[in-house]
Amino acid sequence: MNSKQALVLPKYQKIFNEIGENIKLARKRRKLSIMQVAERAGIHRATLSRVEKGDVSVAIGIYFNVFKVLNLQDDFKALAKNDAFGRKLQDLELL
Repeated sequence: MNSKQALVLPKYQKIFNEIGENIKLARKRRKLSIMQVAERAGIHRATLSRVEKGDVSVAIGIYFNVFKVLNLQDDFKALAKNDAFGRKLQDLELL
């Protein structure tokens, strides 16, 4: 792990906390242990525990592997898909 902690504002940390909680709930709904998911995702049990706590210093690829194990990859694909603000900026340039 890096010696530097990622600096995240509390309102954004809350988002990661919610994602972690959602991952934990998805795992439990599937009646999978933390060890089973960690092994299938190719990560250490402690890393999965950090994911379920919403640790922002965990690589996004690890989050994706966990989503894949839980068959939630389509949820992951939806990240940043609806870029309404970006489209408005683009539309303004086209005018």
